[in-house]
Amino acid sequence: MKGMKPVNKKMRRLTLFSLLAVLFASLLSSCGSDAGSSKEEDGRVTIKFWTIALQPTFNDYFNNLISEYQKNHPGVTVEWSDYPYDAISNKLLTGIASGNVPDVVNLNTEFANQMASKGALADLTPYLSDEEKQSYFDGIFNSTVLGGKPYALPWYTGTEVLYMNTRLVKQAGLDPSNPPKTRDELNEWAREIKAKTGASGYALTFAARLFPVEGISILNDDKTAAAFNTPQALQMIQNMQQLIQQGVLVGEDANFDKQIQYYSSEQTAFEIAGPTFINFIKTAAPDVYQNTIAVPLPTGKADVRLSNTMNLVVPAKSANLEKASEFAKFITDATNQTSFAKAANTLPSTKASIKDAYFTENNNSLEAQAKVASAESLDKAVDYMVGVPNAGDINSAIAVQLQEIFLNGKDPKQGLSMAEQEVNQILKQ
Repeated sequence: MKGMKPVNKKMRRLTLFSLLAVLFASLLSSCGSDAGSSKEEDGRVTIKFWTIALQPTFNDYFNNLISEYQKNHPGVTVEWSDYPYDAISNKLLTGIASGNVPDVVNLNTEFANQMASKGALADLTPYLSDEEKQSYFDGIFNSTVLGGKPYALPWYTGTEVLYMNTRLVKQAGLDPSNPPKTRDELNEWAREIKAKTGASGYALTFAARLFPVEGISILNDDKTAAAFNTPQALQMIQNMQQLIQQGVLVGEDANFDKQIQYYSSEQTAFEIAGPTFINFIKTAAPDVYQNTIAVPLPTGKADVRLSNTMNLVVPAKSANLEKASEFAKFITDATNQTSFAKAANTLPSTKASIKDAYFTENNNSLEAQAKVASAESLDKAVDYMVGVPNAGDINSAIAVQLQEIFLNGKDPKQGLSMAEQEVNQILKQ
């Protein structure tokens, strides 16, 4: 799942665009077709189930789950296949274009939305009751609703939390038991920490995802043009410039490794990250780990927390839409999401799951604090996505201009305008 070399990324994007074009053409030419991969003979059905990078770690879990489903659904056979993250998109597009499709597929929200917008996924409305729709967290479920139609069932997810160094926080005269709730409050705390201790507040990556946290859309509603060049975006950038100039924020486009270095050496008092951060800080700086607590991430003006969700979708060309949808609902119901979250150390996307004691009990270890804080964050979780095939290029174009502004002193108005022009050009390609 590591990033490929730039030349390979470019080749992969070109391949993806070509396959999407073939997909779109094939869908237009086969409207109304019920061709698919499931086989139904004498009442017997085979459901092809594809996941991403779950074998062999979770073989026992899924084999048991599938056996349970087949036992309770006589005549249904589930064939489970697992593929690397980098392979599944091309394999799925090729299969859809050829008419040889799986029935239930594990996709991230970005790709699920792209596929749905091309008509490649089944509208799940006929197969979902209102109660079933409402069983998922609203923001996560709605991330894959297009035109009022749901095209995916949320599965496992993750959110970031705020880690804070209590020694530095207390030294600045702040109360860690009453942590900041908003980004503005977090920045005020960072100013106090800088003034009283000399440490910066936090380090971050200058990325497009900074915009939606403040309620600024990357693209317009129909995904045809950039929408982020606004007075609100300019104000956000100018505020960040000031914080960087004052040393309140670290003046570096800091990747995760650099953020760990800053926090472990107490050059920063806060870290915004997921649970994997804990193992790194525990190893790099055990004393800092002992002084660290985790709390829900303060929210920006949009009052949301960005999540990274895996979903289950049903391709529109599946020959057994109803049975495929039933299996997808089984995998993503509250009972099975709770059990998988425990097995995989992830978060569920179902409301009932986080009522389980596993997500509420806190023994005051950092690991337990992060788990509880993450679960408490799900009511405001939404997936970050651009929703177009060239989303990676758009994110990169915006990031480059943010780096120019924050690191090289480029005029913010000029940088925003340049990013807007580049994004619009990308969308025309």
